Amino acid sequence: MRRLLLSLLALSALAACKKQDQGSGAPAANANGPIVIGEVGSMTGTEATFGLSSANGIQLAIDELNSKGGVKGRQLQVKVLDDQGRPEEAATAATRLISSEHVIALLGEVASTRSMFMAPKAQQAKVPMVTPSSTNPAVTQKGDYIFRACFIDPFQGYVAATFAMGNLKVKKVAVLKDVRNDYSVGLAKNFIDSFTKTGGQIVAQESYSNGDVDFKAQLTNIKGAAPQALYVPGYYTDVGLIARQARETGITVPLLGGDGWDSEKLYEIGGEAIVGSYFSNHYSPDDPSPRIQEFVGKYKKAYGGQTPDSLAAQAYDAAGMLADAMKRAKDLTGPSIRDALAATKAYPGVTGNITLDENRNPLKPAVVLKVGKSGKYEFVTKIYPEGMQPETGSGGDAAPGTKTGSNTAPASGTTPTQTTTPPVGATSSASSAANTGQPQGVPSAEHPKK
Repeated sequence: MRRLLLSLLALSALAACKKQDQGSGAPAANANGPIVIGEVGSMTGTEATFGLSSANGIQLAIDELNSKGGVKGRQLQVKVLDDQGRPEEAATAATRLISSEHVIALLGEVASTRSMFMAPKAQQAKVPMVTPSSTNPAVTQKGDYIFRACFIDPFQGYVAATFAMGNLKVKKVAVLKDVRNDYSVGLAKNFIDSFTKTGGQIVAQESYSNGDVDFKAQLTNIKGAAPQALYVPGYYTDVGLIARQARETGITVPLLGGDGWDSEKLYEIGGEAIVGSYFSNHYSPDDPSPRIQEFVGKYKKAYGGQTPDSLAAQAYDAAGMLADAMKRAKDLTGPSIRDALAATKAYPGVTGNITLDENRNPLKPAVVLKVGKSGKYEFVTKIYPEGMQPETGSGGDAAPGTKTGSNTAPASGTTPTQTTTPPVGATSSASSAANTGQPQGVPSAEHPKK
């Protein structure tokens, strides 16, 4: 009897291993019950606005899908775990969602570093993972089950350089980057490469480390180089302080940056010092596209009049893209959903039509926003990757580099000089960081974005 019992236990363990190898993204035991999707985000911590906005966008998409019958006749349910802005917690949360909650897919994280901690867990379990907002190229390189709904850092650097050269008509730019942040280091490198390629000059390069609060020494050096603009590819918490101290130092030129600026807290920290500066982003709620205005209206109705930021829009797209793949998949196993995701073409997202390339990255446009009075973000222009045509039926989206909407770029009637767009999956900002001696571990206080 004992020998029989041991044999049965061994067979049970073997069956469990086989199931794990096939991916825990298999349909739930109750085939008529809800389809459970996992979400990991920074719901608490210093940059909780990122996690909360993403959660709102995802839930809005799920509610809409459920009101239309769900997926394959079943309702969708999201299990949300808070990683508190910590990479190790993100990995733990992903493991728990896969092994204990038996989710069939993961949504998250916003931060590239935390996404890279989650990705191996999803890849090993063959559970598809879609990050809404992680822009570091290295994220999807973690495995063929890892996808994203946002453009990547090489394109964002190109957008800022194209706008600086073409719209602002500046030739001399200084750069101030956070050397402890993969996102900041990567954007700085991509901006410099694109800007100098078209004849621009980087007159000063300075750096700081996450957690610094005094930037006067770096800004004094930058002032001495007499730049026409200052590129600061950091996060809103740092950028707000840098803007204040830049003005105190006597720097009057506009600051330029990336999507890490996107928070209602930017103006609270930077005040009037940040007004008149520009940053690249994934979408603008002021974009006249009917698709975007419909989304903004739905979001405001669902969340008490709150205007959705780009984190909410990208999360909404990530959830919708995942559900679209689940509908097309032959079944709800991890491998089937993965294959359907990889075949995504022209998914009509709020942030642009999404077609995934061989590296599971989307090719899509970016917008440039101006920080206006009282911190309002003003839509300036939409810039497309070279060779990509404006989307049809999206409310008159502009051609690459042209001005759109009621807000105009400072140089009236100009269009950015077209340069070669970096190939999707180009130089990893993580490897760029390694070349600077940046620690590859993550400080506990690191900003979570990208």
